[in-house]
Amino acid sequence: MSLSSVYVAPRSARIVGMVPKLWNDTIDAHRRAVREATLDAAAVLVAEHGLLSVTMSQIAEETGIGRATLYKYFPDVESILLAWHERQIGAHLEQLAAARDQASDAGARLEAVLKAYALIAHESHGHHDNELAAILHRDAQVGRAEQQLREMIRDLVTVGAKTGDIRDDVEPDELANYCLHALTAASSLPSKAAVLRLVTITLAGLRAPH
Repeated sequence: MSLSSVYVAPRSARIVGMVPKLWNDTIDAHRRAVREATLDAAAVLVAEHGLLSVTMSQIAEETGIGRATLYKYFPDVESILLAWHERQIGAHLEQLAAARDQASDAGARLEAVLKAYALIAHESHGHHDNELAAILHRDAQVGRAEQQLREMIRDLVTVGAKTGDIRDDVEPDELANYCLHALTAASSLPSKAAVLRLVTITLAGLRAPH
């Protein structure tokens, strides 16, 4: 699992109320609302029917947007899914940064980030089929986001090594890669409790030997 994993909101929460009444807001606000509704509708339809079964006509019908209008925003279903994916990645990075910033010291910040990342991996598992995964993993945004995450963890490891909380006999970049690879296993674990145990084991490998 990586930050590229897909989360799909429950059907009951997906489209209702996403498109405001025309002209109640500015033109820009309306355009943003149309875009957001389109991204959510496409993700839900793909989750329900599979990537190869979803058409632009279905997305237009799901959102209540005319098909001609939809084509002004996106040329095809794949472009919609890639845009949705970039939004999800941004949300995950914000979630991880928030977890980091709420903790009080370097050790606690590192633990918070690793825990949040592992839970994202666990909760996102199984929400996309092979065809969708193949498209999303081609997205250049995935590589950029994973680099940002790696740098976030590396910086926390570097600070922790200076305070003596994290081992300093291994380069911070190497330890960051270790964390990401280790926590990938969270996507296949059966429970949240198992995910938290994985985080505990990963942190144990980072701590300075006594």
